[in-house]
Amino acid sequence: MNLTNYEKKVLYGITKFPNASDRQIAEKFGIKQSTVSAIRKRLREENYYKVYLVPMLQNFGAEIMAIIYTNFNPVIPLERRVEVTEEKIEASEEIFFSMGEEDKGFSISFAKNYTSIGKINDVRTYTFGSLGLLDRQYPREVIFPFELSKIYRFFDFSPLLSTLFEINDEVKENGNFFEIKKVSFSKREKKIFCKIIEHPEKSSKEVAEMIGVTRHTVGRLKKKFMNGYMKTIVIPDFSKIGLKILAFYHVPLNPHNPPNFEKDELKQLLCNEIVFLAARRFEFVAISMHDSFESYKLCKTNIMQKLKENDWILLNPLIRTYSLNKAKIIKDFNFLPITKKLLAC
Repeated sequence: MNLTNYEKKVLYGITKFPNASDRQIAEKFGIKQSTVSAIRKRLREENYYKVYLVPMLQNFGAEIMAIIYTNFNPVIPLERRVEVTEEKIEASEEIFFSMGEEDKGFSISFAKNYTSIGKINDVRTYTFGSLGLLDRQYPREVIFPFELSKIYRFFDFSPLLSTLFEINDEVKENGNFFEIKKVSFSKREKKIFCKIIEHPEKSSKEVAEMIGVTRHTVGRLKKKFMNGYMKTIVIPDFSKIGLKILAFYHVPLNPHNPPNFEKDELKQLLCNEIVFLAARRFEFVAISMHDSFESYKLCKTNIMQKLKENDWILLNPLIRTYSLNKAKIIKDFNFLPITKKLLAC
């Protein structure tokens, strides 16, 4: 990782404040605005990060987020499995992210209802089973209904970058990334909404020209959409910032003594390396990322200590690690297909 101190601060600033202007980032870190602009341009051109707009689909008919993880027969080459899954499984609109290694993999989906996820998982199980890809167990589902769940972090890399870059900055946690805020959009609003999701870094003028409306209309609606109907996230390139290990946790909680869901007691588990944490009253899934085995062990130990000290678990949690040098992203973050499906745009 060959970033200067200024470059680290700007990348961190872009990640933590994805909607901030160059001037705002410059003021935050005491850097010239022209320097921030030049660094942002260079980092983007060199693919240090990508910008995504996450649709708040819980407000447009999506009832659940689903995480499915599977063990595979390691005899079958990863390339063969990817070839099969891309054609028959990852093509599903609901899946927005999927990655795997030789002997394991997981995917994350948004769906209108459980029937949608059930169909995908039936195809998954039949396909993997018929080809001899499964290793002694069915794919496991973890279902997070938006009405019953809290997503404390949704691929938020800013706490991790603050640790990697040794930037001393306050980590402020939100209560729930996917807050319920129902709305009804017109056909034109849905069309513009989808086009903005498809082109998160295009200006209002560029989006307007694609659709054939005025720049003022797009700007006005984008401001409306950003008020609870889409959120910006920034995903850094894992390899360029030196990340080597991804840890996947599925933790059933003690039904006799679960953490207080209303008081968000599970937030106590959030080490800076956790980029994703979704929870229901009696289980959670977390994803952490690390630049070293020592970092992984420290975060894991911190999580396990707090779970045991508070008597929040009865069973050993499932923890799987992925080598980011060997793992393959089968479906990179893509929220457009399920957005089009649900909004009919």
